[in-house]
Amino acid sequence: MNIIVILFPLALGLGLAGLAGFFWCMRTGQYNDLEGSGWRVLQDDDLADDQSPHANATRQPERAL
Repeated sequence: MNIIVILFPLALGLGLAGLAGFFWCMRTGQYNDLEGSGWRVLQDDDLADDQSPHANATRQPERAL
């Protein structure tokens, strides 16, 4: 029975912390764009010519003097 004195306030504290975290996420706009990240992964971003991973393969290696 003495364990209830410890576990009940602990459960209430964790529940209130979770509720406070949920309200913080709602207030700061964490849930505004739920699908944006999923679509952003599928977009094909073209790299610039100098940033392309194959751009260095076509260049001649520099010779040491």
